[in-house]
Amino acid sequence: MTRLPNLLTGLRLALALFTFFGLAAAALLSDRLTPATQFGLERWAFWAFAVAALTDFFDGWLARRLQAATVWGAILDPIADKVLVCGVILGLLSLGPNAAVAIPAALILFREFTVSALREVAAGKGVSLPVTLLAKWKTTLQLVALGAELLVACWAAFSLPSDPGVLGPATLGAHALLWLAAIITLITGAQYWEQARKALAET
Repeated sequence: MTRLPNLLTGLRLALALFTFFGLAAAALLSDRLTPATQFGLERWAFWAFAVAALTDFFDGWLARRLQAATVWGAILDPIADKVLVCGVILGLLSLGPNAAVAIPAALILFREFTVSALREVAAGKGVSLPVTLLAKWKTTLQLVALGAELLVACWAAFSLPSDPGVLGPATLGAHALLWLAAIITLITGAQYWEQARKALAET
């Protein structure tokens, strides 16, 4: 049982890759696939993402509940989070250009890679950057927003009502969530930058 949290984290990594490749295949091979197959790939990609997002909660909860926190798990968990976020963003962008998605998505990717590089530099100087409470909520908001965008992007695959009165508000809501996630993501990036600046100034 003590290995279960790390197994869930590993599952998140695998599902993140499946999500990306499912969406990319549905988009890039659309001229070679039947509509049923294309929609099937989109649905599987959505559910893979949904399960992966749930493991983000349960692996940490189980690690604390079972007192099974490990160094390997602490390393793998943020990597799995970033691979999942980046994978679904790239998968969404492969489905077609959309400025309402591309701009906030680019801001999220910019922050994630910048903070990862900042952590490496700080660690090399012996400086630790603890995760803030807002940063933990940031990941949850990112996953909810990206899940909403993925549902909207795969709307036809689920045979949902194509009525603009339904799809329009759903799309607007998904975009609003993604922009909110991007703003919170940038705020947490600025917090880490300030933490690193102060800590490195004292070394």
